[in-house]
Amino acid sequence: MLVLVLNAGSSSLKYQLINPETTEVKASGLCERIGIDGKLVHEAKGHKISKDIEMPTHKEAIEIVLNFLTTGEDKVIDSIEEIQAIGHRVVHGGEYFNNSVIINEDVISKIKSLIPLAPLHNPAHITGIEICMELMPETPNVAVFDTAFHQTMPASNYMYAVPYEDYKKHGVRKYGFHGTSHYYVSNEAKKMLDKEDSKVIVCHLGNGSSMCAVRDGKSIDTSMGLSPLEGLVMGTRSGDLDPAVINYLMERKNMTASEMINYLNKKSGMLGVSGVSSDLREIIEAAKNGDERANTAIDMKCNRIKKYICSYAGVLEGVDAICFTAGIGENADLIREKVCNGLEFMGVEIDEEKNKIRTDENREINKNSSKTKIYVIPTNEEYVIAHDTYELVKG
Repeated sequence: MLVLVLNAGSSSLKYQLINPETTEVKASGLCERIGIDGKLVHEAKGHKISKDIEMPTHKEAIEIVLNFLTTGEDKVIDSIEEIQAIGHRVVHGGEYFNNSVIINEDVISKIKSLIPLAPLHNPAHITGIEICMELMPETPNVAVFDTAFHQTMPASNYMYAVPYEDYKKHGVRKYGFHGTSHYYVSNEAKKMLDKEDSKVIVCHLGNGSSMCAVRDGKSIDTSMGLSPLEGLVMGTRSGDLDPAVINYLMERKNMTASEMINYLNKKSGMLGVSGVSSDLREIIEAAKNGDERANTAIDMKCNRIKKYICSYAGVLEGVDAICFTAGIGENADLIREKVCNGLEFMGVEIDEEKNKIRTDENREINKNSSKTKIYVIPTNEEYVIAHDTYELVKG
């Protein structure tokens, strides 16, 4: 079976054509600047194409993707009929969805009802779904939710200490995100540990970052909350802060509520503290050249991760493995080292030489004497989406 995996953003569209039975990725790419001027980056058969193409709407973007998959020297299928299912990444499933589902009108209606919880993401996902249903009406569509994996959290971990009626009437609670990544990585760690009742902490560290405490394959707690703003210090997101900061700054900077949320989402985090960039590679380079603010930003990020590790160790009543994944987690040996150093009291002993080795394979970077395993596990969210889609459609 061939599954087309789509992740529709407000002005972008990421895609992969995957055979979930063999894990082969036949083609992948990204449509950017949809509705502005349009750019496509497409990779297939070992060739990478970057091309400016006008894409007034997501419909034209999806049509362009289907055209590249089926025509030209690098085509990978002869017709769109060979695509047997479409898997859509959907950021927010609220409390409606604790698993992936085949999409019907009721599912679409529920995703629409959750727009207030994900105003930047869910509308774009709905657009992608409805266009696919129009262009390929006989092909089943599946929704895979970022929030679904975290629906196993107990109420004591997902509730906020606000009046209970705000939860019941307005859905104010922790939902968590990056669920497909946390599921994939924790499952890989569980295999590597080969242990019943495994206790795993996953550190998904990219421009957006989150952590998850996973007990025997189930999410117990996670760092992101009602929105992806809570938790770690991220590329441009503030993460945890005193809620009083919001009102304080709004009054002094004469900002509206939406301006403040934009400020905390897009102008804060590593970018706001360092003043250099939201790209960790550039911040590390600046720190090497003596930039104190860059050094402070790095230390803040690592300290916050370390605090969550210690917190989750308590929630899990022990730790078998700490896992690093995503762009920063997989590639930034400095961050892994700074996070793990000082955790020897938890049985965490990082091997500096193993830590510096780069590979695309799952690997162990702890010393042989370490009681807690330290893994680097490349995430594969697209495969999770393709696999879930395959299982549902096949079933």
